[in-house]
Amino acid sequence: MMLTLLISGPKQPENDIDVYLEPLIDDLKSLWVGIRGVYDAHNGEYFTLRAALMWTINDFPAYGNLSGCVVKGYKACPICGDDTPSHKLKNGHKICYIGHRKWLPINHPYRRQRAAFNGKPEYGIPPEPLTGEEVLHMVENGDRVCWKKKSIFFDLEYWKYLHVRHALDVMHIEKNVYDSIIGTLLEIPGKNKDGIAARLDLLNMGVKTDLQPEYGGRRTRLPPGPWNLSRVEKREVCNSFYGMKVPEGYSSNIKNLVSLQDSRLLGLKSHDCRTLMQQLLPVAIRSVLEKPARYAITRLCFFFNAICAKTVDVSKLDKLEEDVVVTLCLLEKYFPHSFFDIMVHLVVHLVREVRLCGPVYFRWMYPFERYMKVLKGYVQNRTRPEGCIAERYIAEEAVEFCTQHLSDVSTVGVPSSQKMGVSKPLSGCTVSVVDQDLLNQAHLYVLENTEEVLPYIEQHMIHIKTAYPKFRKRTKWLQDKHNSTFIQWLRFKVQSELEEDNHGVSKNLRWLAAGPNMAVPLYRSYLIKGIKFNIKAQDDVRTTQNSGVYLLAHTMQVASAKDKNPILSNMGFYGVIQEIWDLDYQKFTIPVFREYNDVIGDEVLGDVIIECEPFTRGMPNVDTFDELVGELGGQNIRGGCEDIWIE
Repeated sequence: MMLTLLISGPKQPENDIDVYLEPLIDDLKSLWVGIRGVYDAHNGEYFTLRAALMWTINDFPAYGNLSGCVVKGYKACPICGDDTPSHKLKNGHKICYIGHRKWLPINHPYRRQRAAFNGKPEYGIPPEPLTGEEVLHMVENGDRVCWKKKSIFFDLEYWKYLHVRHALDVMHIEKNVYDSIIGTLLEIPGKNKDGIAARLDLLNMGVKTDLQPEYGGRRTRLPPGPWNLSRVEKREVCNSFYGMKVPEGYSSNIKNLVSLQDSRLLGLKSHDCRTLMQQLLPVAIRSVLEKPARYAITRLCFFFNAICAKTVDVSKLDKLEEDVVVTLCLLEKYFPHSFFDIMVHLVVHLVREVRLCGPVYFRWMYPFERYMKVLKGYVQNRTRPEGCIAERYIAEEAVEFCTQHLSDVSTVGVPSSQKMGVSKPLSGCTVSVVDQDLLNQAHLYVLENTEEVLPYIEQHMIHIKTAYPKFRKRTKWLQDKHNSTFIQWLRFKVQSELEEDNHGVSKNLRWLAAGPNMAVPLYRSYLIKGIKFNIKAQDDVRTTQNSGVYLLAHTMQVASAKDKNPILSNMGFYGVIQEIWDLDYQKFTIPVFREYNDVIGDEVLGDVIIECEPFTRGMPNVDTFDELVGELGGQNIRGGCEDIWIE
């Protein structure tokens, strides 16, 4: 349940929002003490209800309004406080947040490099996050360098003891970082972090001096930096986005977001930025940019993909935090300082909040943004928005209550929902008699992935080792023998058990052992557990792509045909569905895919399609130190790229 609060305009209350939060704080105080007499309908008894507010979920400007901290200027980071690493750009007239080398190990070579960063070595240590008690002490004693007010949430007696009181919104951070990256690469007006002012600021700091602007006549020449793309490369990136297809319902149609004429992306929503940042951007830039700059962007994409996973491996968080610090330092080396606004800096704190608060999807703004869009759609009379929202909400609640009693009734004019767990064909079929070897392969795959058959697999392996004692230590030979004889052996085994009394063979196992019908229905589209799958020929004429599949198999791996010591481990396979078979076992059917498979290799990350696991295994490796770069700054001008001319 979401409770909404409409605040009268015409201006936002900003730091005065505490006035509107007083009723909420009173209720939270009552919940902390406990409300007696609450009835539990399940157990049929009364109990005392207690609750506590863990943290607030908001975008960064609202973060400042709710907490009372400053979110712009030299001390804009509410976690670093007075120790926020910031620098004033004189020509850009803005604050940049560079200095992430503080988070590196004390002996890291990046700390000693000067010209590649800000012209100085780094000997500082990372600032300690401010605790709630420290914040309360500062605002009560009038030490308000970073604070504008005492937040009303401190009226809750437990608030000062919380490690995280206001959560950073990963949704807006990811979107703003993506906008900065793609705006700088494609030089999109209003989002480009490069320009004359950015180059002059580099010159003033004494870094990347070879990128300084050159004035001549009415035009100014900007030498291409590591982040600049040529016209051909911009078209390649846009063409890559233009030709990409995603599964149905995964995101917007990427093709509609690309302007090939202007070489830019338009109309991106937050979820589109998430899809592009985590999945598609590393693929689109794999053939452009030089490796160091491309690796820095790719590493950042991997980081967001890892941190937004549904499952979090706590043991890998320390390594992930180390990787993202190196990634931010790489961005400092190869991007202008104007690129580093407060959103880029906040990335360094995201792992800390995952460690303290759990997975990101519990704390981001996506559900609230969607619900606010629903509420805005309720308003038909803009002079009475509250009444419109209230009436539409009551009407929708009544309709939802009625639908609980009409769940099995087919609707008219309303698309039917795809229920999870439902599997059915979505197209007509063509019955074909397939090759016997392919049919046996599909049948064996079904048997080995059926839990009821697993005891028989173990019995068959014991039978083979007993029948062929000379080969009992040759794992590959045993596996090949098992694959070629198990189907027939299982059929006779189940038949012999059926002849006994109290055999215990289930009907499903009986029909599985008998094997499928040789006449196999072939479908072009199939719905399996609410997910739609198409064959490649079907996707070739559609704007979406539902024919790509990924399989993580625990299989035997051999170095060559003569390898006598194979190992069993997980191997990832990417495949494209060629045909969808519906194996007929008389009493039930089982859909299987016939695919073109390709094993994932170990090439350099960023140059090939990579395996997207729930938690990324690591970042692309980079050389952390170069003597020339460390002392003299190296070569920053990018070769093979046109100069930038500004009128």
